[in-house]
Amino acid sequence: MQALVWEGPRQMNMREVEQPKPAADEVLIQVAYSGICGSELGGYLGHNSLRKPPLIMGHEFSGEIVDMGDQAAAIKPALALGARVTVNPLIHDPWSRAALQGRQQLNRTRKIIGIHRPGSYAHYVTAPAVNTYPLPDRLSLEHAALTEPLACAVRAAKLSGAGATSSALITGLGPIGLLTLQVLKQSGVRLIIATDTDPDRRAIGEHFGVTVLDPLVTNVVDAVRERTNGEGVDAAVDAVGVGVTRRDCVQAVTWGGTVVMVGLHEEESTLQANYMIRSEVTVRGSFAYSTLDFEDALTWLADGRLEIDPWLVHAPLAEGGANFERLLGKPGPVAKILLHS
Repeated sequence: MQALVWEGPRQMNMREVEQPKPAADEVLIQVAYSGICGSELGGYLGHNSLRKPPLIMGHEFSGEIVDMGDQAAAIKPALALGARVTVNPLIHDPWSRAALQGRQQLNRTRKIIGIHRPGSYAHYVTAPAVNTYPLPDRLSLEHAALTEPLACAVRAAKLSGAGATSSALITGLGPIGLLTLQVLKQSGVRLIIATDTDPDRRAIGEHFGVTVLDPLVTNVVDAVRERTNGEGVDAAVDAVGVGVTRRDCVQAVTWGGTVVMVGLHEEESTLQANYMIRSEVTVRGSFAYSTLDFEDALTWLADGRLEIDPWLVHAPLAEGGANFERLLGKPGPVAKILLHS
């Protein structure tokens, strides 16, 4: 089969590779759509220690089951040949302490499709049957490929604690920031302020009726405090992951507020520890999602609660490398690029 293989920093090439065969507890999926994730951009540049070349990346995907291991149907009876599906790419030990606490993504032996095993930037990919979800008839394969990134946003929104009487800041309107914005808005958060340096992304954020700031020309912390009578927002989500955005979030929340860090751009940042202590700011990491978060995201999509079509771009798998480069430059009004065979 043909696959898009990452072979080193900024080296992404189509190669002929052996088609995988499903193990007894797995299914083989013909990939329909596979999204490009921000973490994969870091991997493409060689900045992600988890990804080792040569590697078939891809973990946000949908497709159709074309083969099944002997035990797959017994594990999940809803699965069948020809079924349209999406996959939770995070593989975990169901009996681990973390999983039993409902925090499957914090299982220390976790494995991720597209990192620890071949991913979906290929014509076919295998996945555990237990991680594979049949799609409701009303959900398209295109939108189903967005389940994984939406699950990340659902998780971040839950951890923020923001609700109907809350205010929130989102730094960065890339895919996760934009999805988190929609989750918070539909959860009833009364005031949302967002930031991004890219004018096209700011325009997408403004479409949703929120205040969007350019941090290159506006002091984010001052602007947030002005909009909140000097108090600061109840919650802040950093979807960038650099020192300045992390510090802005800490300074922009009210005393006793919550900062959720999602962005992974920089490995380390200097934070205002004394200020955080004196103002009792809670800082939480948000990594991936629990199984329930993933299932909630699938329900959101099936119910049509996500607006993304105007900024959804499709591209052939063979042009994957060029589209990675596009996202690293000036991509234009793009929320997500979906690769297809």
